[in-house]
Amino acid sequence: MRPAVSVAWLALLAGSLGVDLGWPPMVVLGTSVWLAYAADRWIEGWRLRHEDVRTPRHRFYQRWRGPVAVVWIVVLVCDITIAATRLTPTALLAGWVLTAAVGTYLLSHQFLHRTRRWRVPKEICVAGLLTGGSAVFLVGAAKTSAMIPPLALFAGICFVNCALISSWERDVDLAHQQSSLAQNPRHASWIRWAPWILAVGALTVAVGGGGPGRTIAACTAISALLLAAVDHFEPHIGWPPARVLADVVLLTPLLPLAFAA
Repeated sequence: MRPAVSVAWLALLAGSLGVDLGWPPMVVLGTSVWLAYAADRWIEGWRLRHEDVRTPRHRFYQRWRGPVAVVWIVVLVCDITIAATRLTPTALLAGWVLTAAVGTYLLSHQFLHRTRRWRVPKEICVAGLLTGGSAVFLVGAAKTSAMIPPLALFAGICFVNCALISSWERDVDLAHQQSSLAQNPRHASWIRWAPWILAVGALTVAVGGGGPGRTIAACTAISALLLAAVDHFEPHIGWPPARVLADVVLLTPLLPLAFAA
């Protein structure tokens, strides 16, 4: 689901900034997000004992470790081929920098600093990497001053999404020896307020701002309010459906994109 979310927001960001990207960046971003996600889950499945696994997605990657590795390599080759032949030199260079950041994150959070309390919370890392994935294709094609506000809104909604999921899956992260913001009692309380705070901020931008940025702010506000609703109903529906819905409600850019098409 997150590859689709990333592609939808990149399309909205590019359209709002007047950047015509074409299909290669969309494919490269979608496949790259999946590669990073699959690698993270694959390492988790390889590292954990079968009896310690708590989620269906981890069981899937643990059970089908071999086939997933083959598919991952095939997708990686396709991803690199399209990037090397279709992207601009600026986007390609930025992409390699982001790839190094993803590799550093996996190495740090899965191996070197997995149990260290001082490490950067995974929610911040994931939100930053997803935002960076979109920024890669906008660098050089749009003014930096115009990019920062919409990218900040996208980073905010990504962070709130990850933080809420961590709060729902707190016991899962503890069983998997994965640290998160939700494991700290001081952070757990304000995480529930995060979607409301973001919604108010985005609505303020949407109402007070103008031009294409208003659409991005509106999508952010709607997604934040929907995340708050999912969080409200999570105790009744359980965390597995809530986790899926938390990603689904981030697809709000599809509506303005459909109207634009």
